[in-house]
Amino acid sequence: MNLKPKNQKPRFFCDNCGEEVDNDVKSCPYCGRFFASVRCPSCGFSGEDRLFHNGCPVCGYSADGNAKPRKKPKAKKGKPVEEPLPVGAYIISAIALLVAIAILSYTITR
Repeated sequence: MNLKPKNQKPRFFCDNCGEEVDNDVKSCPYCGRFFASVRCPSCGFSGEDRLFHNGCPVCGYSADGNAKPRKKPKAKKGKPVEEPLPVGAYIISAIALLVAIAILSYTITR
């Protein structure tokens, strides 16, 4: 059995550069990548950081000092690994949608 000590906390790593980071940072202090979510280095599950306080909620992975995270999760056969979009992409999409609605409303009421 591979049991982690009670005082051992999950470790967090930057998905971009692989460096270990604190669990409460919003961007990597080494490469500057903004963290929109946390990704398990073992199974690739992504979610909010609050889900990972006791390790990965899907596979139970918790770096116990001996485990090494993978730089990038491997794709399953026939399925590419999906990268989460940066927050800016959602903001730009929302603005573009609002502009399109405004233009459409203006042309209809004219």
